Amino acid sequence: MAKRLGDLNLNQTVLFVCDIQERFRNAISYFEEICQTSNRLTDASRILDIPLIVTEQYPKGLGNTVPEVNISNAVQVFPKTKFSMLVPEVEEKLKTLCGGNVKHVILCGIETHVCIQQTVIDLLTRDIEVHVVADAVSSRNQVDRVFALERFRHMGATVTTSEAILLQLVGDKDHPKFKEVQALIKVSAPDTGLLSNKL
Repeated sequence: MAKRLGDLNLNQTVLFVCDIQERFRNAISYFEEICQTSNRLTDASRILDIPLIVTEQYPKGLGNTVPEVNISNAVQVFPKTKFSMLVPEVEEKLKTLCGGNVKHVILCGIETHVCIQQTVIDLLTRDIEVHVVADAVSSRNQVDRVFALERFRHMGATVTTSEAILLQLVGDKDHPKFKEVQALIKVSAPDTGLLSNKL
């Protein structure tokens, strides 16, 4: 298998937002900052016409996606009980997106070592390249988060940042949507403190 270089083809990319729900608000480290950064990504998905898939873990008990993350352009919001976002309904929906040729998934949400991790495994198993946005994922315990990110790298996923992703998606200052995307990064992503544990 060819080495994965972390490239992105805009027309073959889907954004996954995983379980950023109300009941997690007081449990997840840097929850508000994760919401702000994830909202950057959902805004970009709207600007660049990137399909947005959202899941909610047992929403009857854990609530819905928090209002700070604008998911109004989601293709669909999928309830789940599995840890992985790749429930059968999401797999079926993926077949209809990007002309049935999804090659890249940008992934954000919670928790890094549980639902994000299982989603990374399932996507890579299906030969879909995964871009985990490090400043848009978190866990209750930062040791769990740090070791999950390390595992992702070893598995062949790309661990990156929201600003790097946004600029990679447009690729050129002459892109017709460059100024709109640039506006999203004029204010730096919030300092989450998520790098206090060095890898």
